[in-house]
Amino acid sequence: MGIISWIILGLLAGAIAKFLLPGRDPGGFIGTTVIGVAGAFIGGWISARWLDHPVAKNFYDGATWASAIGGALVLLIAYRILFGNSRN
Repeated sequence: MGIISWIILGLLAGAIAKFLLPGRDPGGFIGTTVIGVAGAFIGGWISARWLDHPVAKNFYDGATWASAIGGALVLLIAYRILFGNSRN
């Protein structure tokens, strides 16, 4: 999978993470999509490095999607904890 595929996967993972974790985010739509892309990269790296399951083989692999969505969820939760609900 190339870099463009990871970016597209990250955008979709960010949208799915936002759907699974509703509420107002401090960064809004742009912040959530950036978190999704970063979560896809981090989730893929963790899966390949420590879980011994390289995810760079296929865009439609379930492990690829699970790692990207999981990474986006973790980053979104951490972002909310660190920056709180600043959009009142």
